[in-house]
Amino acid sequence: MAVVEISGSRILVTGASSGIGRELARELAARGAVLAISARRRALLEDLAEEVGADGRAVPVVLEADLSKRGTAEVLASEAVSALGQIDGLVNNAGGGVGGRIATVGDRDEAREAFEINYWSPLALIKALVPPMMERGRGAVVNVTSMAQVGTWPGFGAYAATKGALAVATETLAMELSESGVHVMEVAPGPVDTAVQGETRLAPGIERMLNRTPLGDAALLASLIARALERGRTRVIYPRRARLGYLLPALVRWDTRRLAARAAKELDPAAREALGSLVVRTGSSGDEIAQTAREAWERDRGRLPTPGRG
Repeated sequence: MAVVEISGSRILVTGASSGIGRELARELAARGAVLAISARRRALLEDLAEEVGADGRAVPVVLEADLSKRGTAEVLASEAVSALGQIDGLVNNAGGGVGGRIATVGDRDEAREAFEINYWSPLALIKALVPPMMERGRGAVVNVTSMAQVGTWPGFGAYAATKGALAVATETLAMELSESGVHVMEVAPGPVDTAVQGETRLAPGIERMLNRTPLGDAALLASLIARALERGRTRVIYPRRARLGYLLPALVRWDTRRLAARAAKELDPAAREALGSLVVRTGSSGDEIAQTAREAWERDRGRLPTPGRG
């Protein structure tokens, strides 16, 4: 018997406008879920809702929200409940970040926004939506973290810290809800073929680390998440090879330090100085340098038209 019955469940999916969130919304809808989908880009959400409806599924409720802003999560939770009547499942997938050296980023607004969207907003949604699940004795929470909690890279420390914090909160939440009937699952992706790969690969030398694990497919990951929910599993790590890194984090960190040291030696002084002062908002609403890299990645994958064509 499935621990989480997806068919007929009313599920809120954040970060559903692209990447893993979009694929997961498609997968959950295909399995009979009734969805509220949220992100910052309404047009993409409306396209997704139309696509799901065209397949004969229940048309998802579109809820535009910027979870990098404090207080937005509480409003989103209220809107989702108003739209669907109750929420049986919460998928905290929305994410963003900041690129830059720790001593440069510090506690700048970009870093605080990254924590808001990656950590505080998921916790605010949990606070709003989980107590009613506990009263009913059923429900599910899926938190999408990252394998960055195991091995980070120069310039990615603040982002990795947000995901590490959410991973610890997820583990604690699972223990706290163990007898409640509310299922808690962590999804820890390694490199997956989404737009984020474009901005990630701006970091000098990072391919040496990323190439340790084959690039995953977002649609396949979505299928694995849904299947894991139905089987009551508590964690999904993908791609498969990333599981070894999760089990042996000390080895990953040793290897990553070695690769990062090699990459640092190859930087010329001008590049090293430029990187030392650089701070970039990343994600779908990030700075121009991040947006350009994301679009280039998608264009190379044939998911965006080439400028000047079509």
